[in-house]
Amino acid sequence: MIISASYKTDIPAFYGEWFEKRLEAGYCKVANPYNRRQVSRISLRREDMDGFVFWTKNLGPFEKRLETVSEFGRPFTVQYTITAYPRALESSVVVSKRSIQHMKTLAERYGPKAAVWRYDPILFSSLTPVDFHLKNFENLAGALEGTTDEVVISFAQIYRKTLKNLDLAAHKFRFTWEDPPDEAKLDLAADLAKMAKAHGMQLTICSQRRYIVPGAEAARCVDARRLSEIGGRPIRAKIKGKRPDCKCYKSVDIGEYDTCPHGCVYCYAVRNRDLALSRYKKHDPKSEFLFCPGEDGASSQEETKQATLF
Repeated sequence: MIISASYKTDIPAFYGEWFEKRLEAGYCKVANPYNRRQVSRISLRREDMDGFVFWTKNLGPFEKRLETVSEFGRPFTVQYTITAYPRALESSVVVSKRSIQHMKTLAERYGPKAAVWRYDPILFSSLTPVDFHLKNFENLAGALEGTTDEVVISFAQIYRKTLKNLDLAAHKFRFTWEDPPDEAKLDLAADLAKMAKAHGMQLTICSQRRYIVPGAEAARCVDARRLSEIGGRPIRAKIKGKRPDCKCYKSVDIGEYDTCPHGCVYCYAVRNRDLALSRYKKHDPKSEFLFCPGEDGASSQEETKQATLF
């Protein structure tokens, strides 16, 4: 079993203590986002584990805990998102200089296979037009050269909750945004693929098959092959994506929606930052759950409705 921690929230940045305690306990509990009364008990015992995939925008608070994970005896990879977007789009994300240093430290300690850079989602706005992405990606790729062999991109998918948050931010900070035609995205993907290759990286596309251009491949963010190479033993896992075009291997995610306080207006996993901040403040690192179902008074019906909005 591969544990994903987590595409629903940033466990390394905000919930590292909880994760470490659950690893010590040998299990955690996760509520079904579509039926909060349905709870699963997830084993975190070494004998049940094949590896971990961590997702983060700030590895700093988790660096020492990675030593514990390494000593646990199962391989791990870190999907590290570094976009260096303006504060109007991601209000509380750590500055890219620190993230880049985290990636360098990660590669030095655990090897370049341990880290995967994510430049996603790509958002087209008056603050981040095509020229911004070309210059920004080139600068980041140059700084990250040698720390990883892969960079994952995707283009922002405008779910209903994303649309609401983007429109509110656009009004507040006076910018505009757009979802351009596929031709513009394909042109940008082709340019980024060339830049990535020049810096020793393979460009991969996450869950958006139609944007795979020459020089790019489909991403497998939960990648049993990478974990096998790191761990030195084969991992038997099937490809079982979470959504159309997803090529990830089967995993169990232990995160919780609406708990990440980074404040990224393009995020698919958070209804609004106030709710995420509220849940973060109520979080109990000693709990079996990252966030206990019903703790903030939301009804099961409300939770189900919100979970289907993206």
